[in-house]
Amino acid sequence: MKKILLVLLVSLGLQTQAQNNLCDSLSYTVMQGLPMMVYMEANGISNMVDSIEWYTTACNTVTCYTPQGNNPYSFPFINMTDTVKFCYDAYVYTQNQIITCTHCDSLIFDYTDSTYVLFNMGGTTSINELTFNKINNNKIYDLLGRELTEIPVGKLYIRNQKLYIKK
Repeated sequence: MKKILLVLLVSLGLQTQAQNNLCDSLSYTVMQGLPMMVYMEANGISNMVDSIEWYTTACNTVTCYTPQGNNPYSFPFINMTDTVKFCYDAYVYTQNQIITCTHCDSLIFDYTDSTYVLFNMGGTTSINELTFNKINNNKIYDLLGRELTEIPVGKLYIRNQKLYIKK
């Protein structure tokens, strides 16, 4: 009984690994020029699977569009000024099972290369701690931060980061 359970667990683990590897092998290339055209790629797994069905969308701030054509897929209503959310769902049919792979990217038009590229918000390059230099220069300020020439009578004022009132 233990051997059967072990074999079952190992086979399920291997099956999960195979699914991840198949999805990792899927990608796309955005072709140069306009309109936005996308070529879907299976990167060497085409001979390992029965078939792949691609469902793609490209969304701007107004709506999502389905493509025209069939690999390359064309999105004529996407403008080069749009930030595009490009997504695909790929249904990979292999050995009597269906593996679903989903992927989305944000793309912007790169005018130098005339193509859409990944929109990367950038990572943090460094974090510097702010230092506050406390200056006690005995200057007098009102509550709006305006510098005063004399201490106001009966009103709040600030001197050396402290609040005062003169009666």
